[in-house]
Amino acid sequence: MATQPREHLVSVALKLFHQYGFHATGIDKILSESGVAKNTLYRHFKSKDELILASLRKQDEEFRNWLMREVEKRNNAADRLLAVFDVYDEWSRSPAFFGCMFINASAEFSNPDSPIHAFCKEHKRLVTRYIQNLANTANIFASERLATYWILLLDGAVISTQVSSSSLSFQQARAIAKNLLQSELETHCKVSIG
Repeated sequence: MATQPREHLVSVALKLFHQYGFHATGIDKILSESGVAKNTLYRHFKSKDELILASLRKQDEEFRNWLMREVEKRNNAADRLLAVFDVYDEWSRSPAFFGCMFINASAEFSNPDSPIHAFCKEHKRLVTRYIQNLANTANIFASERLATYWILLLDGAVISTQVSSSSLSFQQARAIAKNLLQSELETHCKVSIG
C-alpha cells in the first residue's frame, strides 16, 4: 500500500510531462492533478528531478516492452526490423503522442552531466541494442551500423511528426529503411524482402 501514492504520482507526472514538458509542469500542477499532499510527494521524492527520473524510468519500461511485444508478432527477422517503423507509426497516430519523451527531456536537460540527460541517452542505447539484436537475428553483417541508421530514421520521423503533424514520416522512413535492409541482405545474404 505504501507504494500506491508513489506510483500514482509517477503516472500523473508522466502524463503531464508528456503533454506540457518538464520545466512547464510545476509541482503544484502535479499535486493538483494527483490529489496527493505535498508532504506525501516529498516523502517519496526528494526533488522534482527525482520525480522526473522516476517518470522516465516508467516510460522507458512501458515503451520498450510495448515495442518488443508488437515487433515480435512478426514472422521473420527481416520483417521485425521493418515492423519497428510500423509500431512507431501506430504510436504516432495515438492521441497520447506528444513526441518522444526522451528527446524532449534531453532538450530540456541538455547538460550531459545531468542524470536526466544521462537516462535519456541510456534509453536510446537500449532501443538501439534491441534493434541491433533484431539485425543479428536477421544475419545482418553490419548490425551495429544498421541499428544506428534505424535510430536516426526513427528519431527523425518522430520529430517530423511532432513538428509538422505529418502522417507520412514513418512510412517514408520505413521506405528508406527497406532500401537499406534490401541492400544489406543482397550484399551479404543474397536474400530479398517483401
